[in-house]
Amino acid sequence: MTASSKPLGRDGDVQIQGEVPATYVRLLYDYLRHCGQDPVRVLERPEPATQQIERVSIQAWRSLLQRASRHLEDPALGLHLGQRVAPTHFGVMGYVLLACENLAAALQRMEAFHRLIYDVNPLQIRQHGDQVELRWGVERGRPGALVDEAAITALVQFARDITATPGGVSRIDFINPAPADLGPYEAYFACPLRFDQAQTCAVFPLQLLNLPLRQPDAALLALLESQALRLLQDLPAADPLAARVRRAVAEFAPQGRHSLDGVARALNLSTRTLNRRLQDRGLSFRQLRDDTLRRIAQDHLQDPHLQLADVALLLGYSEQSAFQRAYKRWTGETPRHYRLQFEAQGPSGDRLN
Repeated sequence: MTASSKPLGRDGDVQIQGEVPATYVRLLYDYLRHCGQDPVRVLERPEPATQQIERVSIQAWRSLLQRASRHLEDPALGLHLGQRVAPTHFGVMGYVLLACENLAAALQRMEAFHRLIYDVNPLQIRQHGDQVELRWGVERGRPGALVDEAAITALVQFARDITATPGGVSRIDFINPAPADLGPYEAYFACPLRFDQAQTCAVFPLQLLNLPLRQPDAALLALLESQALRLLQDLPAADPLAARVRRAVAEFAPQGRHSLDGVARALNLSTRTLNRRLQDRGLSFRQLRDDTLRRIAQDHLQDPHLQLADVALLLGYSEQSAFQRAYKRWTGETPRHYRLQFEAQGPSGDRLN
């Protein structure tokens, strides 16, 4: 019997596999406080530290949701919780998503790095005509209604927030049975809802994906801005074109758009023109890009709250191993070795120059 054919209720599989960021747990603590409850007492679990980078098993996350749902007598807790999500609750991925130019770019990055946000069943994004489908199967089990509804509602809320567009959903499919009261779900999603489906699916109109993001969270964007500013302040006076190239590489790194083509487009130049102008100045695009990424990487590696996978993400690498190979090519050492040396030297050890 397959996972999709098991006669399960809304609680999901017992042996579901996967993890979620501890930032999701903080979202639940914040919500319980919003409801006038003491989250530590309700959940019987210490609150994660503000900068905590730990991950929580999907079984533990489901258990916390179930405990809170029973205490609040709210079977639609996932729906209500997801509506309070903010980019900060996506952890370091929030920085990257907010830096994207439109929802399509944000979803592409989400697909590439879905494990950082929701490491349970893989995400697949497909276009069908004028609609875009985001699908999750049951390869690693069924998390249950509370987990699924919190995740899908958070996704929809995120899309609405960053595009400043209400509605915007064409259809939602859930693998779990329908809740006893459909009213709150119909009111929030405002689109056709289907339950007991083979896969979880969120469908958006293609035109929504081309809307520019309104980037509402200045605190998250400040990380990328300060990173670029520190980079530029560290550099000696340089050719204006070289400075523009470095700035573009720094700005578009989290989106993975630091190729010659991507930077040339950002500067409104053809790749041929950019290459020729750099060569006329005795400069190499690859050397400028690699040196810029190296400096950004070392800046992030000095932050103990960022894991190596987070640093890779902020530099636009979809795989930590690819970032490690690139860093070793730039410096001759591994990023882990650099971090250990920095920690041993302390903040006064300047390795950026």
